[in-house]
Amino acid sequence: MDDQAETQSSKTTPDDWPQLERKHPPEWERDLNPEYMAGQNLGVPASEGEKNVRTAHDRKEVHVLLDRFRDDELKQIPIVPEGRRLRQGATYIDLGDTRPREFTALGGMEAGPGNYFVPKDEVPYILWNRLIGEEKPGQEHEGEKDAS
Repeated sequence: MDDQAETQSSKTTPDDWPQLERKHPPEWERDLNPEYMAGQNLGVPASEGEKNVRTAHDRKEVHVLLDRFRDDELKQIPIVPEGRRLRQGATYIDLGDTRPREFTALGGMEAGPGNYFVPKDEVPYILWNRLIGEEKPGQEHEGEKDAS
C-alpha cells in the first residue's frame, strides 16, 4: 500500500506534469508557443467534501432568487465559491444573471463577487432543467403537481 500511495503522490508533483515540459529551445519558445500554459487545469482535484461545501440553500441571496425551489432541492444545487477556478470545458450557469443560460467555461475563468456559478454535472437533470427554464413534460416538482 505504501508503494501505491508513493506512486499517487509522485503523479501530483509539478515536476511530473507533462504540461510543464519545455519542448522548444529557449530562444524560440516565445515564437513557437506564445501562450504557454494557457487553459491548463493543473493541481489536485477537489475532494468530494470540498466540492460541495456551499449550496443554493446556504446562500441567502440565491435562496431569494430561487424562491420557487424547496429547501431539499436548494441543498442539491452547489454554488462555486468565489475565487475558485471553473473547470475548462465544463458547463455552468450563473444564477446571478437575470436569465441564467448555459455556458462552457474557458481556461482561466473563476468565480468572482456576484457570480453564483452552478456546475451542470453536479445537479440532478430535473433541477437543471428548472434552473434554465426548460422544464420537460412530466418533470414538474411535487409542489406544482399538488397545486394542479
